[in-house]
Amino acid sequence: MGLDDIPLLSMLKSRLGYLDERQKLIAQNVANSDTPGYAPKDLTPFQVHLAGQGGAGFASTLALEPVATTPGHLSAQSAAPLPFKPIGTADSETRLDGNKVVLEEEMMKMSDARANYNATISLYEKSIGLLQMAIRAPGKG
Repeated sequence: MGLDDIPLLSMLKSRLGYLDERQKLIAQNVANSDTPGYAPKDLTPFQVHLAGQGGAGFASTLALEPVATTPGHLSAQSAAPLPFKPIGTADSETRLDGNKVVLEEEMMKMSDARANYNATISLYEKSIGLLQMAIRAPGKG
């Protein structure tokens, strides 16, 4: 059994891949901030695909099935999320040469991606620490 077989770690790994791809797109937007006619791109939001919903992209597949323990529980029905793909961003400013990149917005996106990356790495490290604690023999430090 590998670490990718654990749903939480698999989802966190997928999230890190998503954030890596988003950072690359943001960097591409910044690099093309002086290219005439260039329109910035971003990724669709990260979502976790639940079991049975399928889908492609970076999203992980978690084996979560709701269980009705009382007759009053509702059945879970949700639409399948869309796979991640580059999308055009909203046109907030367009320069005379047709370039739509706003460096301030790109820097805010980069800061957001970095904060999310740090939080995901922290969760991954904590999860690995819990696994290490769980496999340690009782009474061993």
